[in-house]
Amino acid sequence: MVSFKELGLVNTREMFAKAIKGGYAIPAFNFNNMEQLQAIIKAAAETKSPVILQVSKGARNYANQTLLRYMAQGAVEYAKELGWEHPQICLHLDHGDSFELCKSCVDFGFSSVMIDASSLPYEENIALTKKVVDYAHQFDVTVEAELGVLAGVEDEVASEVSHYTKPEEVVDFATRTGCDSLAISIGTSHGAYKFTPEQCTRDPQTGRLVPPPLAFDVLDAVMEKLPGFPIVLHGSSSVPQEYVDMINKYGGKLPDAVGIPEEQLRKAAKSAVCKINIDSDSRLAFTAAVRKVFAEKPAEFDPRKYCGPARDLMTELYKHKIINVLGSDGKAE
Repeated sequence: MVSFKELGLVNTREMFAKAIKGGYAIPAFNFNNMEQLQAIIKAAAETKSPVILQVSKGARNYANQTLLRYMAQGAVEYAKELGWEHPQICLHLDHGDSFELCKSCVDFGFSSVMIDASSLPYEENIALTKKVVDYAHQFDVTVEAELGVLAGVEDEVASEVSHYTKPEEVVDFATRTGCDSLAISIGTSHGAYKFTPEQCTRDPQTGRLVPPPLAFDVLDAVMEKLPGFPIVLHGSSSVPQEYVDMINKYGGKLPDAVGIPEEQLRKAAKSAVCKINIDSDSRLAFTAAVRKVFAEKPAEFDPRKYCGPARDLMTELYKHKIINVLGSDGKAE
């Protein structure tokens, strides 16, 4: 058993309370490799933003759970090395799909876990979530739950259709489970193809897809039922078109990739939404930078020469999200 406190990590309780009061959102960035982790920590340290390092089930398997623990501890020390005296870094399991997985993460030093039982019947969702909460809270680990289903595909999470969260269920669910935060469905979705062309309109000047607006009426109703309760948005990458264009220019094939407009995320960040998940955007930045190097320097085979530019581009992306979208810069001096 490893306590997250031994690794220098923090849970989300204080983070979220401050974010709700301050009208901003905490960035929750998924990572799969060292370069992503370096970029996240560098961006957070330079902007003094609290940050959540998210690891999916697949990413945990990819990285190895023991290595991951030391990477998290190393991230805290790296942040201090960069001049961030009191780093506020959380290590979070994204979309845990079983009690056993959540328990394992708690035991290996995660400071927060998500149990995603949203695909189960309502009562089963409550029962499994409560089981995870009861275990995690023994060790001061915070728990995120989900009510409603997001469409799209990302990592090992997939659903063809979305089901908006029912506001009338949230009080009962939060009360009976004891969860610390709640992921809801208001029209965001996983992956780089968040909407089909049929769901969008096209900008007559650029020809680009314009996605439908998020269901802020659902969010408002949830906030009315659960005032001051931490709300989470999954599937909130904006799918920056400059990265999509770069990927396509250098041999990729991402037609009609479209994400959540940043102005809608800014609006959400000023509400009770205190955690916004971003994964696809960094994957796109990484891939765009690597493809560019491979296209311009086909003889290059040193991983540092293409992973380095990818890391730099991701750092720019993370800083942009922190400062210009989530408003979390300067909140963790």
